[in-house]
Amino acid sequence: MKRLFLPAAFLCCLIASLATRTFGLTLEAALQTTIEKNPEIQRAKCGLEQAAGQRLIFRAVGLPDAVIGIVAGVQGGHRAGEKSIQAFGFGYGNFLQPLFNAAVPASFRRGDVELLIAQQRLNVEVAQQLHAARIDFYSALYNRSLRSLREEQRSRLEENVVSQKARYEAGLVDRGAFTGVEVETRNQDPRVESAQRAYGDAILKLAEEMGSDLDAGATLPNPGGELVFAPIDVDLDAGTTAALERRADLKLARLVVRAANEDQRIIEAGYYPAINATISGELLPVSGTRRTTENSDRRTDDIASSEIRAGGAYTWHVIDNGKVYGAVMKQREAREINEVELRKLEADVPRELSRIQNNLKAIATKQSALKEATAAAEQNATIVQQNLASGVASQFEFRQVESTLLETKSALVTLAYQQKVALAEWDRALGRYFQFSDDSAQNVH
Repeated sequence: MKRLFLPAAFLCCLIASLATRTFGLTLEAALQTTIEKNPEIQRAKCGLEQAAGQRLIFRAVGLPDAVIGIVAGVQGGHRAGEKSIQAFGFGYGNFLQPLFNAAVPASFRRGDVELLIAQQRLNVEVAQQLHAARIDFYSALYNRSLRSLREEQRSRLEENVVSQKARYEAGLVDRGAFTGVEVETRNQDPRVESAQRAYGDAILKLAEEMGSDLDAGATLPNPGGELVFAPIDVDLDAGTTAALERRADLKLARLVVRAANEDQRIIEAGYYPAINATISGELLPVSGTRRTTENSDRRTDDIASSEIRAGGAYTWHVIDNGKVYGAVMKQREAREINEVELRKLEADVPRELSRIQNNLKAIATKQSALKEATAAAEQNATIVQQNLASGVASQFEFRQVESTLLETKSALVTLAYQQKVALAEWDRALGRYFQFSDDSAQNVH
């Protein structure tokens, strides 16, 4: 039996950039739970059984067809030498085996393609759901980090409020300065609450992707780790080659083209003759049974008995008034449309990978500049805070450096999040999320 598997090396790449902690949900566990419980994936798995039944329907055109029947009843009436009421019964059977039918090879191939299409549809659905779960996981970590940064700044401002209150009570500053510091501190509350709401939304979406219980009192996932920027270099040429080979959506598009081609060949089979071997027979349990015969005047021809007949049947629809030709043209158009869509998908692969590569480079450049700016902002904030305590710096300067520090730290976290999202897009574009394997040794049991 075929099973789905997630390569271990890929999972290591997914979580290598996360500073894991001893608690919380890991990305690997989140993806594994998504595979096992996601409702969309489960629905796609049911499509495999439906495809297996559809394959049997396609193959039925080349398989033998046998019918066996029994007729029984009671007859009444008055006839000389016979009982007025008596039972009767007989059996019959027919057997047909196609010997030559141009639609048989194409139908067998079409049935196999139907099953492959269902498998690739499952792979596409798995890749989409895993990608969505991964993005939601990163979003939860990102918004939690923003909330922590804003809470940290609010704590620093609250310490300043306490300091300014003491200075106000000592008569060193006026009430306006004290009130301005308190208002600035309270202005951070909506920003903290906004980050908290975004974190809750990401957690809820992650729980939905994982197929978790969302009833009242249910325990929501708690992602562990933090977003950490890690320098990375991607190979565009190698990535393009790999994507064209293993992306599930491209495989599905190619299979759809194959299916359309086989459907066209099945229709074209109407141009050719069909030869069938037939066997039919009747079984009468009693002798002397008579039946009406219109083409003979001899009474002996009315006698019916058990018999079996074997032979062949040959049919050829020579003139169809364009019925087959019109259906072929319609199906050919559908196949050509599918081929155009496939070429568009394949042409989009290098452009999409190039866009993601450029995005990663831009993020790395911004991160390098912001890293130095953050270090300078932290040093400046420490100096201004010390000067504020000694009365050298003003409240305006303190609020300005605190705001700058928060913005630079938030920008660093944002760049780390953007890098993780870009890497997730890169893996999705390469088709690295999931694949269907025939190798049972590599499957997860």
